Amino acid sequence: MQAIILAAGMGRRLGELTRDNTKCMVPVNGRPLIDRLLTQLSRQQLQRVIIVVGYKGKQLREYIGQRYDRQLRIEYAENPIYDKTNNIYSLSLVKDRLQEDDTLLIESDLILSDSLLGMLLDNPCPNLALVAKYESWMDGTMVQIDDERNIVNFISKAAFNYSDAQSYYKTVNIYKFSKAFLSEKYVPFLDAYTKAVGLNEYYENVLRILSMLSSHNLKALPIGQEKWYEIDDKQDLDIAEAIFADEKDVIRKYYGRYGGFWRFPQMLDFCYLVNPYFPSRRLKDELRANFDTLLTEYPSGMKVNTLIASKCFGVSEPYIVPGNGAAELIKVLMEGTEGRTGFVRPTFEEYPNRYDKDSQVTFVPQNEDYRYTADDLMAFFGDKDIRQLMLINPDNPSGNFIPKADVLRLAQWCEERGIRLVVDESFVDFSRDYATNSLLSDDVLEQYPRMAVMKSISKSYGVPGLRLGILASADRQLIARIKKEVSIWNLNSFAEFFMQIYNKHEQDYQRACEKFVAERDSFERQLRTIPFLRVMPTEANYFLCEVLPPYTASGIVIRMLKQHNILTRDCSGKPGLNPQKQYMRIAVRNHEDNTRLAEGLLDLTIGQSSI
Repeated sequence: MQAIILAAGMGRRLGELTRDNTKCMVPVNGRPLIDRLLTQLSRQQLQRVIIVVGYKGKQLREYIGQRYDRQLRIEYAENPIYDKTNNIYSLSLVKDRLQEDDTLLIESDLILSDSLLGMLLDNPCPNLALVAKYESWMDGTMVQIDDERNIVNFISKAAFNYSDAQSYYKTVNIYKFSKAFLSEKYVPFLDAYTKAVGLNEYYENVLRILSMLSSHNLKALPIGQEKWYEIDDKQDLDIAEAIFADEKDVIRKYYGRYGGFWRFPQMLDFCYLVNPYFPSRRLKDELRANFDTLLTEYPSGMKVNTLIASKCFGVSEPYIVPGNGAAELIKVLMEGTEGRTGFVRPTFEEYPNRYDKDSQVTFVPQNEDYRYTADDLMAFFGDKDIRQLMLINPDNPSGNFIPKADVLRLAQWCEERGIRLVVDESFVDFSRDYATNSLLSDDVLEQYPRMAVMKSISKSYGVPGLRLGILASADRQLIARIKKEVSIWNLNSFAEFFMQIYNKHEQDYQRACEKFVAERDSFERQLRTIPFLRVMPTEANYFLCEVLPPYTASGIVIRMLKQHNILTRDCSGKPGLNPQKQYMRIAVRNHEDNTRLAEGLLDLTIGQSSI
């Protein structure tokens, strides 16, 4: 068995990172791709490794030098016209050597788990392509396979059809070919194809032609949960560095992204807090049906979007302002407030982060579950001379919930003392009496004009990609100020259209909330079977869990990510939580995902180091 590595390309999309060296010399977490690949190949029983170089080929040869001479016999071939050809020409340069042995064909811009080469070589099929189930971030050559894993079609970029995407697999760009297949089929077709079509093509096109033959004998091997990534640009590099981070860096590299995890292959994200049962298929179909218009037309300005938000959420126009996510409104609200503000911790840190630290007055519940009531807040803040009081209800991450009647008592208490009460009810629709717990009504707002109600539509409505939030208050001056300070076009067309059509789908939303409450109860029972977690009660779509010794939250997060491709949240060190203890916040997803997480947690054993 031999290996051929295609490394002639220029890697233009990596910009300055490939100005002075070829793409396979770009480091991932400090280690060049070519070093990682050659080390992995050195563990296999290979007769030789042939590297086809082109752009910056001299630098690559000098970099590799003789460092691998004891493990690998490395030969080179050179593509002198790398800037005018594609990889079919690079492969054609070594067509004679292709026919001398069974061959691994590998592209040099890949990073992959150590086990993938073994999977390929240990499989008895002589002609095999590693493939991954198609996901939206993937680009390049796709294949379709039958029930016996025969490749029945290669799908080029031009032939890609999104309506068929569920049947697609992405080629990982690692192949195993037998000497007979290469000599009798691939190379003859390669010669014919390059003569007929030219050199500015891709070697997969020859495989596509061969896949049309009834006797091609080319199969696919799906890699399942094994990790890999193809690095074409800086964003790919950033993602690859997170996926393949060392344990000391993995949490920082993931948490520092603040989302965008849909680009990570098959990862389950138990950090993001959204409704698993909404939006409904009917609502998404309506969005899809209007996609072209929403993409190509300008959204409305603030005046029209305020009107639509008023209709959608049942609050009069002068009392409501829509935002580009709640984050936009939080920034304007907090930075425009003067005087001392009361906070409850642990909490959602975006509010205190937007406020002067010297003007913060903090209440921390003195119990192990971080429970507190309206009476606790009135007792603590009664003599603190605050101008504003922040209440996240249910709170994040504790899940503490104050019933609506008690929130209104607190609102009256604040009215009498000239205190603005800001209630963030982004998670209130996850509470058990979700249908009656919201404060968003003219009657309530008018009765407590110093109260402001914030709501992130991302959470309970399950649409974080829309970036939509609202703030409501009968304090017209406050609402007018915020409208003036945000952009006149602060919403995109998709967010505007969601508000426009939501009321038609409101019954589906109510059913989704009901279904969620039942699933949360089921998930809580599952979590309580985990011996190293103490699960706290919640009325939100997440559980705050104390991690019991000798386990650590960071150890669990790392092991769940590395072994099960599940991302969870380490809350240890969050302001307000006991610094002597360890904590995790676990989101609630659908039943299948929740069961997968619970089973993954049960797999963890005390015998694993660093947990």
